Amino acid sequence: MLPKNRSPIHPGEILIEEFLKPLHLSQESFAKHLAGSWTQPKISEIVNKKRRITEAIALDFADALGTSPEFWLTLQNRYDLWYAKKNHEEIPRLPELEAMGF
Repeated sequence: MLPKNRSPIHPGEILIEEFLKPLHLSQESFAKHLAGSWTQPKISEIVNKKRRITEAIALDFADALGTSPEFWLTLQNRYDLWYAKKNHEEIPRLPELEAMGF
């Protein structure tokens, strides 16, 4: 369920507050652990809500942090959907569906 009066927590905030800080890990050391194309600036973009969690990122975080990729994708989807709803103009239901009782 989406909160009504405040935005859901961004996955970057969860990463920093629930994982990196309690584990005393810097963004740089976490990026080094992830290896490959990971850099401290890339982690920073996620923490600062400038980069979304993609499926590939979710898989990397899940592997490194002992979570599931669904955990990260759900956080991102809730965050994105909340903001989309704020700017969405409702479209009337199709009259054909109304006539059928839907």
